[in-house]
Amino acid sequence: MGISRMFDREPLRVKERNTRRIALGRPESETHITERPDRVKGYLLDYTKEFIFDEFSPAYLKANNLQDEFGGVGIPLRKEDLQAFKTEKGLGAGILAENMARVIGVDPHFRYEKAYSAFVNRIFGRKAVDNLTRKAKDLADQELYAEACLYFRAALVLKFDDIAAMYGYARVLRALYNNSTDEAYVGNLKAESLEYLELLTEFYPNFDSGWYYLGYMYLNLGLYAKAKIAWERYLLKSKTAKDRREIQKRLEQIAVPVEIEKGYNAVLSGKWPEGIDILEPYRESVYRDWWPLWYYLGVAYARTDREDDAITAFKASLKGNPRHIEAIGELVELYTARGDKENIKKYKGKIALIEKDDLARQRAKEGLLSIAR
Repeated sequence: MGISRMFDREPLRVKERNTRRIALGRPESETHITERPDRVKGYLLDYTKEFIFDEFSPAYLKANNLQDEFGGVGIPLRKEDLQAFKTEKGLGAGILAENMARVIGVDPHFRYEKAYSAFVNRIFGRKAVDNLTRKAKDLADQELYAEACLYFRAALVLKFDDIAAMYGYARVLRALYNNSTDEAYVGNLKAESLEYLELLTEFYPNFDSGWYYLGYMYLNLGLYAKAKIAWERYLLKSKTAKDRREIQKRLEQIAVPVEIEKGYNAVLSGKWPEGIDILEPYRESVYRDWWPLWYYLGVAYARTDREDDAITAFKASLKGNPRHIEAIGELVELYTARGDKENIKKYKGKIALIEKDDLARQRAKEGLLSIAR
């Protein structure tokens, strides 16, 4: 689904007026983009290269009553803005406001954020957030996702709980990470998108599209029980027949994975026999190639002194995921308990090779980043 289609799903502003926002007990460090840890800024910094910084003249500050807000504050200007900025007429306030919006969209923690936000609000008035989200949507429709991202972020700086900005930001992040193979990039953007979808459904629980996409996010992360809950909430809110049929079908498809996940959780909770009872029936099912099924069975077997079964299970899990160090480590412990020196050496060697390869990849990535910088 292209990102432009997602904005056709809901008339966002109408939806916002009809939705009762539930106040959260969360701290600002989780809900306000100007206070949250920033996973995304590093990927948008190229958009600040277009700017140099100058200051308003004392006469301009006095004429516009900006002495308190902008005394000594750097003003972002593009090269083509400089000449006009230095003239008696000056640069249009709308251009200045847009430049400021772009800067705080890249970096919501920017040291002049408060001054820039006040200026953008002053120039664009009540429509400031709407203008930014509309600009972001237009860019997303053109598949200029990174630039759309910074405008959604700027809107969130002005209004941290704006429904269109939260929804658009989460969705445009998805478009960005779906077009990348960089693990760190994908991981950071996916985590940010997930958290904003979760915030969206908490702030606006009647906004059905939030639940729709949150369910898919959980599904892609293998969190089947959470996907089930999100989609059940979606069905309670949505009246769109086609999408309801789609989600009902998805719920049928994940019914068994939800049960298997219960088995994983039982193992993680130390309920080994319960985990075994839940997971064993699926060893010969269509899910027999799921490596986590075998890994969690292996853990449960190992903790209940079924060593042979545990070794078989861990080896089966490695067929699906040969680089799973936790499973290899479990085999090392089992063979150590048996005094099997040959297999201890074999599996320790596998761990060393994987760690060496991972270190080489990390160093290569750091080298490329250093060259880029």
